[in-house]
Amino acid sequence: MDWLDTLLWEPSSIAHVVCLYAFVISVGVLLGKIKVCGISLGVTFVLFMGIFMGHFGFSVEPHILQFIREFGLTLFVFCIGLQVGPSFFSSFKKGGMTLNMLAVAIVVLNIVVTLAIYFMASGQVELPMMIGILYGAVTNTPGLGAAQEALNQLHYTGDPIALGYACAYPLGVIGIIGSIIAIRYIFRINLSDEENAIHSQEGDMKHQPHMMTLEVRNEMIDGKRLLQVKDFLGRPFVCSRIRHEGHVSIPNQDTQFCLGDQLFIVCSEEDAAAVTAFIGREIQVDWEKQDMPMVSRRILVTKSDINGKKLGSMHFRSMYGVNVTRVNRSGMDLFADPNLVLQVGDRVMVVGQQDAVERVANVLGNQLKRLDTPNIVTIFVGIFLGILLGSIPVAFPGMPTPVKLGLAGGPLVVAILIGRFGHKLRLVTYTTMSANLMLREIGIVLFLASVGIDAGQHFVETVVEGDGLYYVLYGFLITIIPLLLVGVFARWYYKVNYFTLMGLIAGSTTDPPALAYSNQAAGNDAPSVGYSTVYPLTMFLRILAGQMILLTMM
Repeated sequence: MDWLDTLLWEPSSIAHVVCLYAFVISVGVLLGKIKVCGISLGVTFVLFMGIFMGHFGFSVEPHILQFIREFGLTLFVFCIGLQVGPSFFSSFKKGGMTLNMLAVAIVVLNIVVTLAIYFMASGQVELPMMIGILYGAVTNTPGLGAAQEALNQLHYTGDPIALGYACAYPLGVIGIIGSIIAIRYIFRINLSDEENAIHSQEGDMKHQPHMMTLEVRNEMIDGKRLLQVKDFLGRPFVCSRIRHEGHVSIPNQDTQFCLGDQLFIVCSEEDAAAVTAFIGREIQVDWEKQDMPMVSRRILVTKSDINGKKLGSMHFRSMYGVNVTRVNRSGMDLFADPNLVLQVGDRVMVVGQQDAVERVANVLGNQLKRLDTPNIVTIFVGIFLGILLGSIPVAFPGMPTPVKLGLAGGPLVVAILIGRFGHKLRLVTYTTMSANLMLREIGIVLFLASVGIDAGQHFVETVVEGDGLYYVLYGFLITIIPLLLVGVFARWYYKVNYFTLMGLIAGSTTDPPALAYSNQAAGNDAPSVGYSTVYPLTMFLRILAGQMILLTMM
């Protein structure tokens, strides 16, 4: 039975390593799906399963464990960066700025409470362990990985910080959701009133296209060409169809407007009133029943040579006789501005005659199978550049050791930049959401399993005989105090809608269980909007904050 002993207990055996990780991950993921009071821990349960196995003596050679842990973290963080990159900079616009500043306040207060407890504890808890508790309290696993990587730079040999993370995490999830519920009762919020307020708000919806049919009533534009009308108005809009004397055609820049013409107009939400006032009154026309056989079709951009080109440079109207009215990107409709940069994966709404639309489809690609093939080159070029960036030491006066972004910060920064500006280098950054999630999940479960196996040997001793209960209490304070302070301030001073506030709280802690609860309680997508608005910046700050604290204070 030597083969069985080797399989179960030999830490340097590849078979043992693979079997141990497979068991920890599969059982952890399955147990993580169990809900208690509607709340589940998700893949984080892999960490607890790893601790359980580590406690009973299952181990892995340190250098193998470290490689798997760091590779999983790098893969996970890079895929997060690719996902948030396109929206990272746009999230600071207008109303998003307020939400992001509130989220930053939560991050800062988390750090302030953590350091206050550390100094008040008078050395009873080491700083690295407090950072582990911090990341458990805010349920941020990538930050834990970044902090662990910073400790590796400092050659830290104390207790694994995953102990503090594991102690604080369960009550952290409860504390986040509890804060959301507490704010509702503090302000006696009526959910129906909040939903009505969401519907009545114009919000920051200027990026969304508005479609309407107008009848030309302005005598000043009678006989004027479409291009002249656009110049007179000074607002961008697309006229995709015109009905003149009962006949429908697709207009071009030289098409003349006449009184009584009926126009199908697409413009941004903020320009709709001005366009209507300038051209004429809004009417109802069933364009599908008109005499000209035209089709509206979403065409998928799959050709890499289209990536990075501006919509106006394609000359769809003059060359093919069709109009592009809007572009759908990552589930969001964008107004078809001529300066809009096309990316692989965009879905372009084209209106025109059947044969013309088919020609445009051939130009853009429109082959779904092309998108099913992952862009491996972009992923690994990005990881390579990220590790290179993360390895560059930057010396600051008064710091004992140079600061590095490390294996978490470097790939994150590069991924965000590639996700936002990769098209300028002709890099195809598109990956299907399922492919991105698959890579992320593989990366995070490898990291969590590694951290759990490494920390398991000391976990029970720490919780039962050590300061584990204090870790739980400290973590709860780190969770609850900032969320209640900022949540009350946001509601009282900024009058943030409660559904948006739910998403803000969930996003500022990057906590999927809290988002799931918020969506279920709200019954609309306002929490998801708030979550996605603050998530990119919050994730970036969470990953870098722990590293900076450790490198400056140790």
